[in-house]
Amino acid sequence: TAVSPQAGPACRVAQSLAQYCVGANYAWATGEGLFLLRLLLATSGHRCLPAFLLLGWGVPVLFVVPWVVLRYLYENEGCWERNEKVAVWWVIRCPILVAVAVNFVVFVRIVRILVAKVHAHQVSRGDTRLRLARSTLTLIPLLGVHEVIFALAGEGEGGGGLRLAR
Repeated sequence: TAVSPQAGPACRVAQSLAQYCVGANYAWATGEGLFLLRLLLATSGHRCLPAFLLLGWGVPVLFVVPWVVLRYLYENEGCWERNEKVAVWWVIRCPILVAVAVNFVVFVRIVRILVAKVHAHQVSRGDTRLRLARSTLTLIPLLGVHEVIFALAGEGEGGGGLRLAR
């Protein structure tokens, strides 16, 4: 779509801010998972609060700013809503995929710890499974584990069953 010369810069700033927010969302999900893992490992997560704040708000800047520069230099058309140059898009997509992978590993470790803790308390079998299932189902959206399924689904035009399901 055509963007008027007056609206172009504002639209690009909005697109950049949107990309920052998406990156911050994944960074905070990773921070939440790491914080929960630290709590389950019986180490204080509160001492690392500045590191978690830096992870959540600072890390997205490390890939959004280079993305903005590359978009401006090589793909400065429209409102930056289309991703014609795949290499430029991977500047944003790669850190998100890394966050998804880290969240998946953290999720597996947390589930293993929960299984060990639930079995250690030896409550009735039905209650054990119910508590474990509730805990696990709560962690899936919290850590974005469902993203593992769709991580490599295409973002662009076109079909594909996985992209359609996403």
